[in-house]
Amino acid sequence: MKSRARLRGILLVMALSLAPAGAQEAPYDAQLTRLAEVLGSVHFLRGLCGEADGVWRAQMEALLKAEAPSEERRARLVAAFNHGYRSFAAVYTSCTDQAVRAIDRYMKEGEKLTSEIALRYGN
Repeated sequence: MKSRARLRGILLVMALSLAPAGAQEAPYDAQLTRLAEVLGSVHFLRGLCGEADGVWRAQMEALLKAEAPSEERRARLVAAFNHGYRSFAAVYTSCTDQAVRAIDRYMKEGEKLTSEIALRYGN
């Protein structure tokens, strides 16, 4: 899927160009937290609709590795990812038209967030 490849590329660029490792807080933390939630949502929904490769969880792990956050900051990002995942897991038990539309919305939001973060805060 074109959007998926683009989002992966943006995440990679973002991971390579953000704040120095170990930074306590970054000015983009609110956006990064939302991105983590979006990744969790997409991870659940894409899996529900047949994607078995776990790429979205891997993207979250890559983001955490690139950020090298403090324990507190890492916990917030992981909690956001899990919240996104569980929010949809509580509602959807099968892939529906609504789930597919949600995937599309979240993919677009994730792409927008990564672009904004990279453009505004990248090196």
